[in-house]
Amino acid sequence: MKDFGLRISKLLGLDEQQSVQILQCYLQEDYRGTRDALKSVLQDERQSQALLIKIADYYYEERICLLRCVLLLLTYFQDERHPYRAEYSNCVNKLEKDLVSKYRAQFEDLFRAEAPTWETHGNLMTERQVSRWFLQCLREQALLLEIIFLYYAYFEMAPNDLVAFTKIFKEQGFGHRQTNRHLVDKSMDALVDRIGYFSSLILVEGMDIDFLHKCAIEDRTEQHQFSNTPELCKEMDQMLLNFGDIPHHAPVLLAWVLLRHTLSPDESSPVIRRIGNTSLQLGVFQYLTRMLRALGSSGNNCTASTARMCIYGLISFVITSFEEETLGSQQHLIDAACEVLTAPSLAELFWETKPNVGLGMILDSAVGMFPQKIGPLLQLLTALLSDKSTAKKVYSFLDKMSFYTELYKHKPNDILSREDETLWRRQAPKLLYPLGLGQTNLRMPLGTLGQVIPGEQGYMVRWDYSYSSWTLFTCEIEMLLHVVSTADVIQHCQIVKPILDLVHKVISTDWSISDCLLPITSRIYMLLQRLTSVINPPVDVIASCVNCLTVLAARLPAKVWAALLHTGFLPFASTPLTNMAQSISAEGMKAGNYGNLLILIEQPQGEYAVTIAFLRLVTTLVKGQLGSTQNKGLIPCVLLVLKEMLPTYHKWRYNTYGVRERIGCLILELIHAILNLSPEGESQGSAPSLQSLCIYSLANTEAGQAVVNIMGIGVDTIDVVMAAQPSSGGSEGPGQMLIQTVKLAFSVTNNVIRLKPPSDVVSPLEQALTQHGGHGNNLIIVLAKYIYHKHDPALPRLAIQLLKRLATVAPMSVYACLGSDAAAIRDAFLTRLQSKTEDMRIKVMILEFLTVAVETQPGLIELFLNLEVKNGAEGSKEFLLGEWSCLQVVLDLIDSRQQGKYWCPPLLHRSALAFLHALWQDRRDSAISVLRTKENFWENLTTPLFGTLPSSETTEPCVLETCALVMKIICLEIYYVVRGSLEQSLKDTLKKFASSKRYEYWSGYVKSLVCHMAETEEDGSRTFTECQMLVSAWRMLLIISTSHSDVMHLTEDNTRLQLFMDVLEGTKAALLVPMSVPCLRLGSMLATLLLILLKQWKSVIGLAPEILQPLALILESILQADQQLMDRAKAKVFSALISVLQIQGLNGSQLPQLPQLLLCICETIQEEALALMDSTRHTALTGDSTPEDKDSMETDAAPKALHKDQRDGVCVLALHLAKELCKLDADGDHWLQVMRKIPVLPSILSALELSLRVKRNLYFSEAALHLLLILAQTPQGAEAVAGAGVIQSTCLPLLSVYEISSNGATQGSGFSRKSQDAPSWPGVYRLSMSLMESLLKTLRYNFLNDALDFVGVHQERILQVNGPLLISLDCVCVLCSQCLNAVRTVQSLACLDEADHTVGFLLQLSNFCKEWQFHLPQLLRDVQVNLCYLCQTCTYLLHSKKMLHHYLQAKNGDAVPPGPRPQRAPQTPSKQPSSEREEAEQRALLAVQCSLLKILSKTLAALRHFTPDFCQILLDQSLDLAEYNILFVLSFNTPAFDSDVAPSFGTLLATINVALSMLGEVEKKKEPASLSVASFASSEETQALKSLLMFSMENCFYVLISQAVRYLKDPTVHNRDKQRMKQELSSELSTLLSTLSRYFRRGSPSSPAAGLHPSPQTKPPTPGTKLGLEGQEPIVQLVQAFVRHVQR
Repeated sequence: MKDFGLRISKLLGLDEQQSVQILQCYLQEDYRGTRDALKSVLQDERQSQALLIKIADYYYEERICLLRCVLLLLTYFQDERHPYRAEYSNCVNKLEKDLVSKYRAQFEDLFRAEAPTWETHGNLMTERQVSRWFLQCLREQALLLEIIFLYYAYFEMAPNDLVAFTKIFKEQGFGHRQTNRHLVDKSMDALVDRIGYFSSLILVEGMDIDFLHKCAIEDRTEQHQFSNTPELCKEMDQMLLNFGDIPHHAPVLLAWVLLRHTLSPDESSPVIRRIGNTSLQLGVFQYLTRMLRALGSSGNNCTASTARMCIYGLISFVITSFEEETLGSQQHLIDAACEVLTAPSLAELFWETKPNVGLGMILDSAVGMFPQKIGPLLQLLTALLSDKSTAKKVYSFLDKMSFYTELYKHKPNDILSREDETLWRRQAPKLLYPLGLGQTNLRMPLGTLGQVIPGEQGYMVRWDYSYSSWTLFTCEIEMLLHVVSTADVIQHCQIVKPILDLVHKVISTDWSISDCLLPITSRIYMLLQRLTSVINPPVDVIASCVNCLTVLAARLPAKVWAALLHTGFLPFASTPLTNMAQSISAEGMKAGNYGNLLILIEQPQGEYAVTIAFLRLVTTLVKGQLGSTQNKGLIPCVLLVLKEMLPTYHKWRYNTYGVRERIGCLILELIHAILNLSPEGESQGSAPSLQSLCIYSLANTEAGQAVVNIMGIGVDTIDVVMAAQPSSGGSEGPGQMLIQTVKLAFSVTNNVIRLKPPSDVVSPLEQALTQHGGHGNNLIIVLAKYIYHKHDPALPRLAIQLLKRLATVAPMSVYACLGSDAAAIRDAFLTRLQSKTEDMRIKVMILEFLTVAVETQPGLIELFLNLEVKNGAEGSKEFLLGEWSCLQVVLDLIDSRQQGKYWCPPLLHRSALAFLHALWQDRRDSAISVLRTKENFWENLTTPLFGTLPSSETTEPCVLETCALVMKIICLEIYYVVRGSLEQSLKDTLKKFASSKRYEYWSGYVKSLVCHMAETEEDGSRTFTECQMLVSAWRMLLIISTSHSDVMHLTEDNTRLQLFMDVLEGTKAALLVPMSVPCLRLGSMLATLLLILLKQWKSVIGLAPEILQPLALILESILQADQQLMDRAKAKVFSALISVLQIQGLNGSQLPQLPQLLLCICETIQEEALALMDSTRHTALTGDSTPEDKDSMETDAAPKALHKDQRDGVCVLALHLAKELCKLDADGDHWLQVMRKIPVLPSILSALELSLRVKRNLYFSEAALHLLLILAQTPQGAEAVAGAGVIQSTCLPLLSVYEISSNGATQGSGFSRKSQDAPSWPGVYRLSMSLMESLLKTLRYNFLNDALDFVGVHQERILQVNGPLLISLDCVCVLCSQCLNAVRTVQSLACLDEADHTVGFLLQLSNFCKEWQFHLPQLLRDVQVNLCYLCQTCTYLLHSKKMLHHYLQAKNGDAVPPGPRPQRAPQTPSKQPSSEREEAEQRALLAVQCSLLKILSKTLAALRHFTPDFCQILLDQSLDLAEYNILFVLSFNTPAFDSDVAPSFGTLLATINVALSMLGEVEKKKEPASLSVASFASSEETQALKSLLMFSMENCFYVLISQAVRYLKDPTVHNRDKQRMKQELSSELSTLLSTLSRYFRRGSPSSPAAGLHPSPQTKPPTPGTKLGLEGQEPIVQLVQAFVRHVQR
């Protein structure tokens, strides 16, 4: 490195210390490689030479930058608007003393320096390097002079200094007599001229002409610094007398003439005259015009503005001091004046000065020749337009003209004149323009006087005639329209062009004047049409026309567009556009007059004024948001740009440098405007929209490649162009234009990728962007290297933004594309990210790029993470941060000590946290493991959560996002890390969070934020995205806290209650603004959180104050909103209401909102039911359905626009909520009032009928039936349901729910492998059966006919469910298998449930035996038989528990059948799994037994109605036995599980034995029993089971005795059989009676092995624990009485 430093020192001519410092700065700021690469570069001679030259370039640029810093200080140190004015002023005060002297000396050294050679500076000092050195020399000279000029603009120059500078500049020849002038080439001419310009300006400024003018006006010239320096003046005279050979001398000579003429007019008149003549001969005014144009426009250029102020003073004083005729051509003077007046505030200054002083005299002179010479006046007035006030002054000035000047070659006949011909008088009125009648014209009246000025060309007459120049301008345009096809067109165009330029400037400065100029602007369209259709169109006039229309289009786009369509100027389509292919091919499109003009005139000539104006016009029309129709009319224009201009514009011929870059920039601005159009205006027709056409064209045609080529210019080319610029900066110039073009190309490409519709085919644009070329020849690396660009921070920022987009969507590895440059580019990224003075937006974009890369670019993010493996124990990996790790930068950014500093604003802090959040979200464990163990990491991370934010109105949006990201990171950490493994610092932080009441603070803040959003929604709040993000994060934090309350320390009920109420209030605030989409989204998010908290914090909710009132308010609000927007929100609010009603268990009197809630819900149900019917009909017609044999009946395939039947749909939840409300309305009064207002029941039943018919809308059907079932429990409700036609709506349509095959079996399994509670079509059938049961039970005879209709229609299903065909042994095994699985997979027995519902309905119907017998006698007989068989089957299954248990095990693979065992997953030997399985089996068995017992009890209760009344058959001798069928055969055998064995008395006896046995088991609580029923039942369940068993036993005794007496009284039964029956019954009943008596007296048996068979040999079970004897004695007495009766 030391040797290399010496080589730098020799090449640059510096000492070693400076060389080392330059090397260090270069390596830190501008080196584009890595540290390792530097070693190899230094060892290689060729590479080290290249590095030396780069260091030299860096050194030269640094010198220029230092000078520019001084220039910046001088520019703004007195600008009160600048934020750092005070600091700049201090710097200037410190520099002021030695600034000029040192810079003057430095300037002299530079222009006198000898050029370096290879002998003095080494062999690298080639001719090229010498030229580079000299270019740097000239650049520094120009900058030094610019600084000196600005300095003297603020500070007075001493006369001695003026003389000294004059000598220096004379010696140097104002830049032309450089010591090394032989090295000047053509590219340096601009710099040499610039040196000359500033040399002249310094001398003029040094003479202080402004102060001289002021002294002359106030007659105190002796105060001027040169008034008392005669010797210096003579010295200057002698020097200036020798001037005159260089144009740069002209303004110096003119200024000196002024000074000498003012201070001593008599003393030096010959010298003054000679010097003045020399100045005019040099063309001083042409030179001033050329100089000011070369210095650039004065928009943001302080130097140019200052130069114009200086020259303004000079010209004003010159015109005031000398006669205008002596100053040369008036036009040159006006050109210079117009160029001067472009400086800010000079136009206002002009209007404030007197008209007979300074430039006002030029204006007066121009007015004197108007309108004979129209150009000079209009040129001046155009320059005098700068703002609205000056625009109004110009308009008024031209509107009130008092003189009309015209030239006559001969004296006209209608004139009276004096003898001396100095005054003419008009004898007749005259129309000034030969236009037709009715057209706008000027009429000079009779007697008008005119002053005559004879001349060589004739008589110049100045008429005393008042008129408006704007009318005159209208007439001139009309004249041009008349002569457009004649030879006079060129002359008239010269008149009209300045008019158009003035109109353009006026309406662009002050739009309010445009209405007054309507006669002119309305004629521009016709002018454009005619001028573009002539053989040699006047291009400059056409460009002026288009420029005017562009200004008009900015305010009236539709009007301008409509008028332009008739001009034929713009390209157009001759056939309608129908599709993209036709549009792209440009089939049927015409180029219009503009296209012809471009190809035939502009391209051959190399001048593109019309093209520039055309591009601006089309861009303005596009930005005007015309609407889809007009935008499609612009397609031919845009297509011309995309097909004919963008791919080829760089190949056109150009006469002027910089026009190519301007056209490229304008083309991209047009495309950028199109891509930023809002999609709302785009129509959905077949023809492509303007935006889609643009996207397709860029993605698939040459236009896209042209944009890629622009982006591929690269950072090096831009640096070369910027270095070649002669100016000291500013906003104009080819370099700035090139940068702007590349930036637009980035933005356009980014938008094309963003907006391009997804496709499987890779477009040419995407291919060009992502292709891997050899030797680093791919666009990705070019984009990445823009990070080295320093001039415009927006350029690297937009390049990184495009990289981010490509990293997101393109299937490629950015890391692979970067190749060997990856590490160097990484270092450059991190260097800019670390810099405290870097542009903040670049830092933010770098972090956003890395955030995206975490998920999409694994290789790239590993490069940036730069983690190193720590040498640790075997098998465990620990990581450390590498030297170039982005994590260190991010850790610095989130450090709590850095917050609030200027280098870490909130936006940057947010971006750093977004990157960390991406690491956690993507589970980058290696990086996370390093971060979480860093000291103070969790404290720094969570700092934002412990701060106090300002009010919701003033909080910065990014601060909200910052807090949201912190919350999300904490949630991800807690969720993914095992509870015991959390870092202690995080635990401490969470504990501090809870103890510091931060839960309460953030809950309140989120609530207030949501309320603020709701209140300011109409203002269009811009913080919605950040607000939504914070609400989402807070929701996540609370959800995590419900499952990790111990870690989160959120265990106190009071805190939970406060948080819940805040969520409720926030939800209410958001959803009470029903027409706001943003508020709806917030409300929906909070409603989701509300539901989760309702589920998790039930204990808190029960203690909560009034919850239903706000929920009711929310419901009323959202029901009034847009239905499509509100569906999800409605569903959530309905669910919340249901949950609250279920948790709080209120009654109707505790809910004052009940009537209003019912009304709202019923309106919703009615609307939703009708919509569901429409949707169902539509779906049924289109055939878009799901298979009918699916019980789930998924309806996701339904069209999105149609109402879908969903478990959590609005309609279904509304029905469930109505059900809960009806439960509260015990009397049904509120419900009936609502039904009188709203016909909700007919709507529900109509939708239910349709749904059942087409077997759709399962969830709706089930919910509707649940609601009807609740209503049917009250008499009023049942009447309403029946009256609404429930039987008509459900009876026949219900047949569609199941299908009966020809052999009577159910199609599809009736036994659903689902939870018994899960919706299914068999479940709908069961609910319908329950509904019929409830209605019959409530309404009795009023519903009997309907019930008989129902049982008649569904008799096959009813008989099938209850008959022996249903419950065969295998079926039961399947069912029992399902029941066992129910313990594991929440499945249950649907068929047993259906049997239970069916028997329940039949039990109610059995109360009406006679009516049933009358209407359906055969069905009654069949039902009786099937019920008996069902009784027998249930008895057998309850009795054969071991067999049932064996089948349960066999179906689950636990029995050991003869065949091979099915394979199972290996289990570790443990007792725990087997005990769990055993418990599961017992629960399954218990579930089956309970279901069978319920069915048995209802069956026996129904049979009791089918057998004679016991008292009646004993006491009533006249009882007709034929009314009662014999139900059980006269047999006492044990019941068999066989359909061929008829139910008998043995069945009933066995049923009694089973009941007694189960009673014994229930009582056996203390003894261990594998099959004990009581083992798995609660005390309430046990008591219910006892009652059920006693109920079954009583009914069984009753049926048995009744049937026995029926037999005894039946004369058809043989006496032998009667006698046998008596004996058997006497024996069996005596045994049962003794068992029952012992049960009541002593208690349960000691052994469960008691026999269960009803034979006399079986040992009867001993009695169990005493039940209440008083309650059980009647049955004992009844049986005893019957036994005595039988024994008689």
